[in-house]
Amino acid sequence: MSASAPAPMTDAAPLSSTDSLARLAEVIASRRGGDPDKSYVARLFHKGTDTILKKVGEEATEVVIAAKDGDPAKIVYEVADLWFHSIVALAQFGLTPAQVIAELERREGLSGLAEFASRPR
Repeated sequence: MSASAPAPMTDAAPLSSTDSLARLAEVIASRRGGDPDKSYVARLFHKGTDTILKKVGEEATEVVIAAKDGDPAKIVYEVADLWFHSIVALAQFGLTPAQVIAELERREGLSGLAEFASRPR
């Protein structure tokens, strides 16, 4: 039995990225029911689903604009905002980043075209 070869080095995020998302999700979830005058996330939860989803849409648009501008630092900044607000949206529905990661892992190795064709219509 041979030992597994180490994974090749890539520009991929370090393994702790999943932990970082989990920690962020915990902080976000802890703001539910908090004082909307003292916490931005508590304010989003207080205003409700429509406000949260509107923020996700705004941030997605800002990602597109940043990408069209071609500024890598701006793209990263805006994607961070999008991820943050997406995690707020997940929390609003009782979901976690771990569930999204599990879905991405399920798709790993699948052809994008095959995965798309397998979706119910």
